[in-house]
Formats: sequence, C-alpha cells, structure tokens
Amino acid sequence: MSAMEQDTSVVEPQPPPPAQKYAGKNVGIDYDALERDLVTQRSVALEQGDFNAALEALLNLEKQMRLAADVLGTRKVVVAIIQLCFDANAWKALNDQIILLSKRRAQLKQAVTAMVQQAMQFIDKAPDLDTRMELIKTLNNVSAGKIYVEIERARLIRKLAKIKEEQGLVAEAADLMQEVAVETFGAMSKTEKIAFILEQVRLCLDREDYMRAQILSRKINPRVFVTEDVKEKKKPKEGDNIVEEAPADVPSLMELKRIYYELMIRYHSHSDDYLDVCRCYQAIYDTPSVKDDPSQWIPVIRKICWYLVLSRHDSMQTSLLNSTLEDKKLSELPIFCTLLKQFVTMEVINWVTFWENYQNEFEQEAKLSGGSLGDKAADSLRQRVIEHNILVVSKYYLRVTLKRLSELLSLTLQETEEHLSELVVSKSLMARVDRPAGIVYFQSNKNSNEVLNGWARNIEKLLDLVEKSCHKIHKETMVHRVTLKVQ
Repeated sequence: MSAMEQDTSVVEPQPPPPAQKYAGKNVGIDYDALERDLVTQRSVALEQGDFNAALEALLNLEKQMRLAADVLGTRKVVVAIIQLCFDANAWKALNDQIILLSKRRAQLKQAVTAMVQQAMQFIDKAPDLDTRMELIKTLNNVSAGKIYVEIERARLIRKLAKIKEEQGLVAEAADLMQEVAVETFGAMSKTEKIAFILEQVRLCLDREDYMRAQILSRKINPRVFVTEDVKEKKKPKEGDNIVEEAPADVPSLMELKRIYYELMIRYHSHSDDYLDVCRCYQAIYDTPSVKDDPSQWIPVIRKICWYLVLSRHDSMQTSLLNSTLEDKKLSELPIFCTLLKQFVTMEVINWVTFWENYQNEFEQEAKLSGGSLGDKAADSLRQRVIEHNILVVSKYYLRVTLKRLSELLSLTLQETEEHLSELVVSKSLMARVDRPAGIVYFQSNKNSNEVLNGWARNIEKLLDLVEKSCHKIHKETMVHRVTLKVQ
C-alpha cells in the first residue's frame, strides 16, 4: 500500500454543519421545518406530558442554531423554550432556563434580548408575589451589565420598586430607582425617560429627601414640554441609534408636564416658596387641555391668585400680578379680580375687613384640587397685607412718626418696628428709624455728589421753566401790540 493510500485511509468523514438538518435548497436555514419541529416539541410537552424530553430536544435545537450563528433561528428556539416553561406552569424551570441560556458559550445578544423581553411579559401573570419577585430578580441578574438590555433592566427595576412601595418600603424603592441613570440611555424614548425620572422624584418626596428630589428634577428641562409642530419622522440612517417606542402605560407629554409641575409644587410648598409654586400653577394653566376645560382652569387660576398674594413683593411678583389681571378669564371670578386689584392699588388695606371678605374663599381651597394652601398660609397672608400697607405709606410719606405708622397699620409699636425691619433686611424698602425721636425716614442718606447733582438738575429745570415763561410773555406782548395798531 502506497503512502498516499495510507494517508487517505485514515481520513475520517467531516461531520455535517450543526444546522444542516434545516438547510433549504437555495438558502441557509429552512425556517418552516424549524417551526414544525417547535410545534411538535410543544405538543410532546403539553399534550403527551413529557416536558423534560421536549425541553431537552429544544435545547439541542438551540445549540445547533447558536453554533451556526443564525440569529433568527436562535431567537425562535429561545423564545419557544421560555414560552414552553410558562405554558407548563414550570416557574422554577423558567428561571433555570433563563440563567442557563444566557450563560451558554457564544450566546447571541439578540437571543438574550428576545428571551428577556419574552419573560418580562410573564411577570404580571405569576401566581403569587414570591414567584413574581423571583422572576424579576432572575431577569435583573441576567440583564445586569449588558448594555443591549439596559432598557429592559430599567423597566424591571421600576416593577421591583413598585412592589417594594406597595409593601411600605418606600426608602428601599427610592434607592432601587436611583441606581438607574436613564438619561444616558440613547435607545429609550423621551417620554419614558421623563416618566422614569419623575418616578424617582416622587419617591424621594415620599421619603422626604428634598435635596435629592431637587437634584433629580434638574435632569428634566421644562422646555421639553413645549409642544412643537409635528414633523415627519425621517428614516434612521445607518449607524444612528434606533429609539424604541414607549410602552402603552407611559403617559403622554402633556400628562407628564402636569405630573412634573405637581411634583414641583410639592417640593416648593415644603419650603414655602409661594412665588415658585405660583409659577408652577401658571405652567399648568398654560396647558391647552386645562385652558379649554372650565372644571380644570378655575381651581388652577384660584391657586395662582392666592399664591401671588402670598408671595413677597418683588419685580417677578409684580409682573405676574399684572399679567394675571390682564387675563380675560379672570373676569369670570370677580372676587379674585378684586383681590388682586387691592394689592395693585396704592391704598392701605384694613386686615379685619379683608379677612371677613375672603376667609370663606380661603378655607374653600382645601376642598378643591391641589388641596389647602398650607398651615402657614393664613399667617403669611396677614404678613403680606402688612408689607403692602408699609410700602403704600412709604410712597406717600418721606418721614412719619412711628406712632402714626402704627395707627395706619393697626399694629402695636413693637410689631410695626419688627415688620419694618424685615422689609429693610430683605431690601424691599429703604427706611431708617430714629428711635429716640420716634420718626421713620423713607429715604436714604445722600452723599455730597448726589446732593449737588440733585441741585443741578433742579436749577436746570427752573431755568428751563423761566425761559419758556419769558418766551410766552414775549409772544403775548407782540400779539397785543399788533392788535392795538390794527384798531
């Protein structure tokens, strides 16, 4: 026997490719044959009752498709395995197969993604809470550290946090949600990102962690709620990130806007920032769906008026006050129109009469949407009335005795001095108190340059008036002479 014959005698035939069983005539895999085999194994497990044999056969099919690097075939088999475990009510086998399939050598990313997405549909169908928690933890462990299932992981964390919150573990639910930074997810839709961050903010407010709630709320730019003309969606180019559609349970952008500002109202109400609360209600009022529904805009505009009155006097408060008065819808609420006009008119407000007129409306806010104005609101309202009265007096007097000022404000001397000092400290008013003489000066001390400049301006005005007067006298004299000559 020659050497060549010896060599050929020891050559063994090559094994067929792993997926040769499903090879078609002109294409790689015969998916129709694969589908028929999957249906057969499903029948073996559910109708004949041989679950283990069917599962073993499907795992062999998965191995063949995976080694052949066939994405579509592997996804079909993996999803069939997960679906079979669910239909057979084998929840322990379901968890085991998810872990096993995800750890197999050279497992395809698309197969893992399809498996996680399919298993997530079974969470709400679990027979009890323990089974649901176990499935969520299994999927959470499988998706941890995998960027191609980061969106699914975020949704799992949200489901787990909801369960923790229902159990009364708000702090644990907040900690779970804060671990996920959805603002970095390029494939997540804008509305789902906003909804996730708002859920983080809400949990922080529920656990009274106001500092972290503020930090999280800054991840949302309020400009994102400004609706623009809908443009035709362009087809994504090659290499662009494909943004997934938001789930059906995610609210629309306008609904998210309202949720955002309601959470901001809760945050600002904690620190009694009445002007910021008013601006949040103003943003809700500017929503088209609210403006078109009287049952919605009437409670909101009532809150806007009250919080405007409760806000400290500054340029922003004055601007919002005037713009609200110009709103035509306010004319349908004459009592609130009168309320705002009282704080615009430069007249002293009598607190006793004011409270008698508006006490019922003030207490009625607790029964309307948005709730009461706060525990300190009544005291703050009296404080704003006193501040308004002091500002009115400062417009009419350069100096006034402290006793007379107390009579105008209906306060004691000590209370008058305290309120006056608070306005001076907040730089809302320029005033000095001569306590031995008991006189209040509503003007600042001027230096020599300011005094000289004031004199110069006054002399210039005086000379201008003298010149105009002389010109008119001369004109009348000339007209009178002409009249005498004609006669």
